[in-house]
Amino acid sequence: MRLSIGTTLTIDKDFTETGDKYKSKVVDFGEGYVMIDYPAHMESGKTAFFMDGTQLLITFVENKMSYAFRAEVTGRINRGIPMLKLTYPGDDQLIKIQRREFVRVETAIDVAVDFEGVFQQFVAEDISAGGIALNIGQDNYLEEAESVRLTIALPFVNDDIKYIRTEAKAVRIWEKENRRIASMQFGKIDTTDRQNIIRFCFERQLLTRNEM
Repeated sequence: MRLSIGTTLTIDKDFTETGDKYKSKVVDFGEGYVMIDYPAHMESGKTAFFMDGTQLLITFVENKMSYAFRAEVTGRINRGIPMLKLTYPGDDQLIKIQRREFVRVETAIDVAVDFEGVFQQFVAEDISAGGIALNIGQDNYLEEAESVRLTIALPFVNDDIKYIRTEAKAVRIWEKENRRIASMQFGKIDTTDRQNIIRFCFERQLLTRNEM
């Protein structure tokens, strides 16, 4: 098991508007579960009380490699210290986090592009927290170095949809299987929006892995 007693965890509570992060430590574990001390908010230091069924995104570092997994709160126990019991999917289900560049996933999501007041609808080729690639067609006006405004619809597995609005610049126009692709780099993007994209990418990775 990659987790060990004392491992520091960073916790994202899924589907929050604020993108709050919490920290905790592993105090015990077993087959299919892990026990942690009560999480504390990383900015305020206040203890968080998660109800049973709360969905969490957990990240941790082991041997200089970062990992992520999804967990659900399934109970609480007091053995001298109060602990939360979380599901643990197993070492083979962990997602490695690429620290040098954002995780990129292929996904056909809808993206609206505003270029000098002209709006067009496209379908994404892939997305990461650093940018997005769009299928723009052979006759589209978009060229390299041009800046646009994007509205990206992120559909999560719980049927929630987050709309990301951000500036972006076309850094590369290229061909793939007779399709014209524009690689867009995000400019000014809200921190919560970026966290939602990261969460979306992890979710898609886990879905793909479960379908294999």
